[in-house]
Parts: sequence; structure tokens; C-alpha cells
Amino acid sequence: MTVKVVSQDKLKSLVVNKLTEANVSKDHAKIVADVLVHADLRGVSSHGVLRTEHYVKRMSEGGMNAKPQFNITKKGSSAALFDGDNGMGHVITKAAMDEAIKLSKENGIGIVGIVNSSHCGALSYFAQQAADQETISMIMTHTDSAVVPFGGAEPFFGTNPIAYGFPAQRYRPIILDMATSNVALGKVLHSRETGSDIPDNWGVDEKGNPVTNPNLVKYLLPSGGPKGYGLGLVVDVLTGVLTGGSFGPGISTMYGDYQSNRELSHVIVTIDPGLFIDKNEFLRNIDQMIDQLHDVKPAEGFSSVLVPGEPEQLKEEKYKADGIPVPQSIFNYLNS
Repeated sequence: MTVKVVSQDKLKSLVVNKLTEANVSKDHAKIVADVLVHADLRGVSSHGVLRTEHYVKRMSEGGMNAKPQFNITKKGSSAALFDGDNGMGHVITKAAMDEAIKLSKENGIGIVGIVNSSHCGALSYFAQQAADQETISMIMTHTDSAVVPFGGAEPFFGTNPIAYGFPAQRYRPIILDMATSNVALGKVLHSRETGSDIPDNWGVDEKGNPVTNPNLVKYLLPSGGPKGYGLGLVVDVLTGVLTGGSFGPGISTMYGDYQSNRELSHVIVTIDPGLFIDKNEFLRNIDQMIDQLHDVKPAEGFSSVLVPGEPEQLKEEKYKADGIPVPQSIFNYLNS
């Protein structure tokens, strides 16, 4: 695979140009570019700039609102419902996170349900957004049906990711961002783009047989069998069912029907670290936990024990200094 190494600023500029050509406002385009490049910096290319072409196609064909008018309805002192008016999910979720952080700072805890959204990118971005404000966060979103339930031969839930963020004092935050399937669909798409094989526990063909060729993947497998299946169900309940949106096979597909809004739901929960104990004590304890995990004797083949999000943070440091590797075909599209 041929790659082009690009600085983060250049990559953001290319994405902004593509989105503004599709009538997205420059302010919104900058937020989307920031979320996409965030993913590429962390080595999560499945949620990076390769998604730009898809967003442009959906925007151009009417499946997203280029000029949304957001609406927030309070649902009690600690809760709100955020209507994204079918705009770009990255912008919607960033604005909703701001509201959730505000609620938790005022009341100790905040929950914001999001409706009429679209694909919002890597959830780690929003966990980092909360951690920057010394706020604990949990973010969930449902996706279109792509994962076979444990014991099933056809898909029901989507990859249904969930992310948690925990701020620290001396360290960067602990951020766990994971699909409830073995992998996100974007990783399969990235393997198709790069022409590389995949592990046999990522997906199955139309007959339910495990495959290593990403082009043969029809459905994905849940992470940990029944455990991932159960977590995927929980995410769908707390997003689509709780907010009155679609769920399971009722969720519109990402790749198809580009003229229609996807009307996705997300949920954000934020907690003030000082809710039960002194905030600084909480932050120090997170630092202590990280120190103690780093001190755990590593297994053979490992140099050290890392906390969730740390491998991505180390990669981010490298890519910020050296540039981000982007498949040549993706760069050519962005630069055209």
C-alpha cells in the first residue's frame, strides 16, 4: 500500500475544503475535520479522514442538513434532550457534550440524550473534550444492524460503541473507546482500502463462516460472544429506545439511501469528579492507579502494562511530530 505522510494541519485543511465545497459551514467543517484527524492521530484510521468522501456524498445527496438549527429541551435539573436537526453528528455531539459538562458542573451529574443526529466519529474525541474540563464521561451511540447476536445467523444490533473518559492530574486521561463488536466496521473498510487481511474473529460471510478476506465480510461478530452481544443491547436501549428513536434493524444504513436523514441517537453522561469526594483527591487517585498499573510486571512479549487510551496517546505524539500516514488514494481524493 502506498501512503502519503501529511501534517495534521494540512490534513485538517484538506477536509475543511472538501466539506465546505458540499455547503457545510466553515465552522462546522473545522469541527468535523478536528474529530477525523483526532482519530487518525491516534491510529484509528477507520474513523479518520477516509470517512470524508462518505460524508460529502451524503451531504450532497440530501441525507444530512448542512445548516442545522439545534434545539435543547431541559428534562429536569440534570437532564436535557438535544435535537441535532439532522446535521453532522460530530458537531452535534460536541455541542451536546458542552451541555452535559455544564449540567454536571452545576448539579454533579448530567445526562443528555441526542436525537436526529448522524455518524459522529470516534467517541474518544468527546471523552477527551470532557476530560479537558476535568469531567468524567460516558458516551454511547447505536449504529445500523451489522452484528450477529450470540447464537444468531443474521445481524440485529450494530457495532454500538461506548466510550468512558476519566481525567487525571499528572497523566493524560484514561479513555476507553470500544465497539461492542469485535471491531468497528470502519476497520474492515480500512482493510479493504489497504488490501490487507483481517483476523478470522472479525466477521463472517453471508453463510456465517469466519473469513480473513475483508471483501467477503457480510456481518460482524460481537466482542466476547454473549458479553459483547449483551453490551450491544444495553447501548441500543440507552440510545434509541430511551430517546424514542429507532433501534436494531430499524436504524437506517450508513452506506445506502443517501437521500434520507439517518436520525441516529446518542447518549452522554457526565459526572463531576468531586461529586462524592474532593475533586483533587479523585484526580490524584487516578494518577496512583496509573502508576500502579505501570508497575505491574509485564507478561512475556510486553514491555509494560498500559492503561486504556495510552497506546493511542503514544501514537498521537509520534504522528504529531512526524506526520500522519494516509493511504495515497484517500489523499488523492482530499487533494483533488
